Amino acid sequence: MTPRRSNLAGGAWLLADMSLNIWALSIVKAMGLDYPPAQIVFLRALTGLVLIAPWIWRDRARLRGVDDLSLHLLRVALSVTALAASFHAVARVPFALFSAVNFTRPLVIMVLAALLLGETIGPRRWAAAALALLGVLIAINPFNTPPTEGLATLFLAVLAGASATIVLRRLRDTHPLVLMTFYTVGLTLLTAPFAAAGWRPLEMEALLPLLCIGLFAQSAQLCFLRAHHLGEAGFLSVLGYLSLVLSTAVGYLVFGEVPRPGFFLGATLVIGAALWVTTAARRAAA
Repeated sequence: MTPRRSNLAGGAWLLADMSLNIWALSIVKAMGLDYPPAQIVFLRALTGLVLIAPWIWRDRARLRGVDDLSLHLLRVALSVTALAASFHAVARVPFALFSAVNFTRPLVIMVLAALLLGETIGPRRWAAAALALLGVLIAINPFNTPPTEGLATLFLAVLAGASATIVLRRLRDTHPLVLMTFYTVGLTLLTAPFAAAGWRPLEMEALLPLLCIGLFAQSAQLCFLRAHHLGEAGFLSVLGYLSLVLSTAVGYLVFGEVPRPGFFLGATLVIGAALWVTTAARRAAA
């Protein structure tokens, strides 16, 4: 396959990944006020576990004698926090703002890598982080928008998700099946007691959409992996910013959310800063 066709194929898989994730988040947004976040995360994890159980059983030998157990557990705990906070936030903030703030995650990872892993950050990358922070402030417009619980949990989701990525860097030599198994089983077990404590009976018409969250999210992971197997990272990273366009469109068409003009300026600054960091990192690695 030529590089052009490979990128086109990878791009198609990435678009499928973005679409599935937005479908899953749309369901969470629509139903997130009716069910506790821990219950939704538990159902998502349990559905995913059922879907990948045949592969876990087939390659179960890889799960023997796993190293760095404490790091796996820390990653799962951070992932639970990130998912629960994300599901709580997306039901309470505009979809477009949710996506824009999530684009700050590469910059948060950059700062955490400097603080926790001793990685060097040059002036240009610090400038990108400052630019992203300015973009978030413009998008949120804190002078006219009072702080909300949804915004607070959204920032918690970004911090916890970025921290989980830092832990994942320490586990980079671990087989993907081991990572996926710990992630899915860990999410299921850790959220089970919280889900049980605040469990709300499932109405029949809500059961299928709630199960679809796990189905879409797990399928999105497969599409994401396939996309990065086929396409070039540089091409895919730029294409990934289309998710902001898709989420803004869904917010407007499905939930009636109309972004303020200032939001688009802020989102442009956030995306520009993230692109600045990722392209600089690729050039440095070349």
